[in-house]
Amino acid sequence: MYADLGLDFLDVRLASALFGLGLGVLFGVLAQRTRFCLRRSVAGAPEERRGAAGVWLTALAVAVLGTQAVIALGYVDFSEHRFFASELPVLAIVAGGLLFGAGMVLTRGCVSRLTVLGASGNLRALTVLLVFAVVAHATLKGVLAPLRTSLGSVTVDLGEMTGFSALPGGAWGWTAVLLIVAAAVVVRSGNRPGTLVLAALLGALVPLGWAGTGYVLYDDFDPIALESLSFTSPASESLFFVIASSAIPAGFGTGLVGGTLLGALIASLISREFTWASFESPTQTGRYMAGAAMMGVGGVLAGGCTVGAGLAGIPTLSFAATLALASIAVGGALTGRLLPEGATSPSLAGSGAPASKPQALPAE
Repeated sequence: MYADLGLDFLDVRLASALFGLGLGVLFGVLAQRTRFCLRRSVAGAPEERRGAAGVWLTALAVAVLGTQAVIALGYVDFSEHRFFASELPVLAIVAGGLLFGAGMVLTRGCVSRLTVLGASGNLRALTVLLVFAVVAHATLKGVLAPLRTSLGSVTVDLGEMTGFSALPGGAWGWTAVLLIVAAAVVVRSGNRPGTLVLAALLGALVPLGWAGTGYVLYDDFDPIALESLSFTSPASESLFFVIASSAIPAGFGTGLVGGTLLGALIASLISREFTWASFESPTQTGRYMAGAAMMGVGGVLAGGCTVGAGLAGIPTLSFAATLALASIAVGGALTGRLLPEGATSPSLAGSGAPASKPQALPAE
């Protein structure tokens, strides 16, 4: 398709980076305006969970519908994608999901949310992203790779039953189930119509990403990976592109992360929500660093984050993506119960000051 469009004058990897950049700008703007974040849905303050879930599920519903449409039209084929591998690394996915879910509560945001917050002046978020990227790369190719391969060796053979589309009801039957469940939550979420429209536009970026990398940019002579919104591997790629760009060319993921930062920065400046924020105590710093490391390991083991395995993975109807997101949600919910958000104030934690009166953590 890429050559047929007459775009082959541009290197396909560079074209994918530019495509990721554009997609990232849109994601950054929309995520900043909607406060898109799964953590708030499963472990946020009680008064914000319903609204956050409404935003997240609106985006997911549109992503599911759009992704199944591009599959039905023959634009993308997931049969060779890692989400549909016949050997399901169940132990790695569950352990990684639980770790990632716990980490996103400790850092008060998943990776996509922290990318948006970092572009809005939050130095805590930027520090977490740096640690996350280093640990994720170490798990992919470095000192933690043996852990990944060991856990990944424990698999369940699914045969050809790798997704919900292979079950009775087929792809569209299960799509309808997901849409009904999402609609039931969304109509009771209390969100303004404008917010839900923005969330729907955010969800539409998922099938756009799949179709863009899997169809428009597909080149028989220079193939690129089939990708959509994701932040685990792209964060690692982006870090090492910045460090060694002459040896590591930018790709879709690098463009996506850069675009998200740019889009969120623009949105925060226009809305006058850009504000500098940093760590307030050694205890808080340690908690965020621990959470960053847990997300770095967990995101790789689970095969993606709340966006890569969740928002972009669930619409493929893959069992692997579903198990990953469920594990992340459980890990986040359990950690939220063990570490109540209003338990301590960051300004008092570790400072030696009395903490007899619990105070709420600042909103992220």
